[in-house]
Amino acid sequence: MTYAKNFRTVLMVAGALAVTGVSAVAFAQRDPAYAAARAEGKVGEQPDGYLGVVGAGTPELRALVNSINIQRKAAYTQKAQASGATVEQMAFTSGCNLIQQTSAGEKYKTPSGAWATRGAGAPERDSRCI
Repeated sequence: MTYAKNFRTVLMVAGALAVTGVSAVAFAQRDPAYAAARAEGKVGEQPDGYLGVVGAGTPELRALVNSINIQRKAAYTQKAQASGATVEQMAFTSGCNLIQQTSAGEKYKTPSGAWATRGAGAPERDSRCI
């Protein structure tokens, strides 16, 4: 099996696991500080599966994002071990899904690395996202 086919297979399996598993992490993230930062465009989803701070951010905001990202990495690690994928593959697939799940007005990072605000249409995602 070629690397590209193997990578796509792993992404499909990881995607299925990520959709069901990240929801528990997402639920934990719905505290008022996180919800406010997301609504105000101070944080956004990144293609690597982790939450990012848009702009400089306060120390408190960076600490909140770090805490959420630690939870995400733990979930990705657990799911990667269960599926045979790498943590990076699991995180990338989750990033594809999390960006797709953003709502209009929320921030996300485009494949070029620029922050964008989700409009009414589909967000711009990495071409490897399925």
